[in-house]
Amino acid sequence: MSRQAASVAGIMLFTLTLFAVAAALHGADGAAERARIEQGRLAVRGRPALNPPIWPMAAYENVWKRWGLKEKPANYAAAFRDRYGLHAAPYDNDGLPMGLHVAQGPFAKGPMNDCLLCHAGRVAGQTIIGLGNSALELQGLYEELSAATTYTINFPFRFSAVRGTVDPVNPAVFLMTFRDPDLNVQAPVELDYVSDLASDPPAWWLLKKKKTRNWTGGVAAGSIRIDMVNLLSPLNSAEHVKKQESVFAAIHAFILNVDSPKYPFAIDERLAVNGRQVFEQNCARCHGAYGAKPSYPDKVVPLETLGTDPKLATSIGGKNLKYINASWLAREPGPDGKPIQVVERDGYQAPPLDGVWATAPYFHNGSAPTVYHVLNSKARPKVFTRSYRTEIEDYDQARLGVKVTVLDKAPGGETPAIERRKVYDTTRSGQSNAGHNFGDALTEEERAAVIEYLKTL
Repeated sequence: MSRQAASVAGIMLFTLTLFAVAAALHGADGAAERARIEQGRLAVRGRPALNPPIWPMAAYENVWKRWGLKEKPANYAAAFRDRYGLHAAPYDNDGLPMGLHVAQGPFAKGPMNDCLLCHAGRVAGQTIIGLGNSALELQGLYEELSAATTYTINFPFRFSAVRGTVDPVNPAVFLMTFRDPDLNVQAPVELDYVSDLASDPPAWWLLKKKKTRNWTGGVAAGSIRIDMVNLLSPLNSAEHVKKQESVFAAIHAFILNVDSPKYPFAIDERLAVNGRQVFEQNCARCHGAYGAKPSYPDKVVPLETLGTDPKLATSIGGKNLKYINASWLAREPGPDGKPIQVVERDGYQAPPLDGVWATAPYFHNGSAPTVYHVLNSKARPKVFTRSYRTEIEDYDQARLGVKVTVLDKAPGGETPAIERRKVYDTTRSGQSNAGHNFGDALTEEERAAVIEYLKTL
């Protein structure tokens, strides 16, 4: 072999070696990322359990006695799910519904909630991880399980004012009261509680498009620690909480890997094409563009422009905000090296609309049953209820959302609270369906076309 040929062969061998090393490193990185996503997939369902249980197993077994029944239902697991708006777990879960898991406490095992209690749901017969659970009766679940214990558990707030929504603020405030800035357990300090908060949890698959998150856009999308407020049970040490940061990073990686569900029914493609034009002219500047050149503006619309219920947007501030921003949770370094802080925002973030068909009811507080009601403020019902079932027959394909029954008025105080919470009364504080009048100028034909287009996202 000539010297020149040997030189060329050496260069080729060196190049191939570099490619092989790069491929191996890429493969190793890919395997590590897949392992992290898998860790997050298990962590969101409480594996391993990160919090001790609030209730003993006996509370789960005996809570039916709080339902006004004379004997335990024959199919108890199904009856439990139906009462509290829970769903069968699509994985081995010790007989518990999705969103609860068995955890070890200081003295015994018991049921404890995990991420999927609020962040996994069912719609049109499909169970979808990452979908807000719009059937959840969270107040009744906590209230009745706590009443079924042999000790008293009192919470200074309501977990939910209306079924299908949750209070995302006061539980975090409550847990923070037991912690100093370094998360050491302390005697509770006095922070502020805000009544009548209602939130329909945003879908997980939207996070990958966002720079900021939560309904107000007040938290950086990449923040890991802020979600760790859920670990602040007084039974968890500061050391235990901080050690779970890598677990929550894995949860974040899993969430970023969740895809939006495809619309499961027929779509009028011609009408959808017309709807795309209407959408791009009227909706894209806030909710983004889709297709070959997607974009999302991360736009927070001021309350004075949007006009929707202000209660949730105005609940995050004052000494509560200062307290959490002074804590370890808000010392997480961001991409610029500065701590990621929670920011007070006077408005709501217009969400991306991928998989919007599945995320009914709409608005941050779940006050609009269908997309049609989002696009036509005059058609929105003032007082309504629904079955809270999640099968195909409970889904409104024409209007894109949940089927409801309109009522003349809300039930009175003589009706049990768990039944009153099944009725959505938009005249109540925190439950207004006003605002977002941007679709009122559309014709009925244009609204139908936009709805058809949204089915394709």
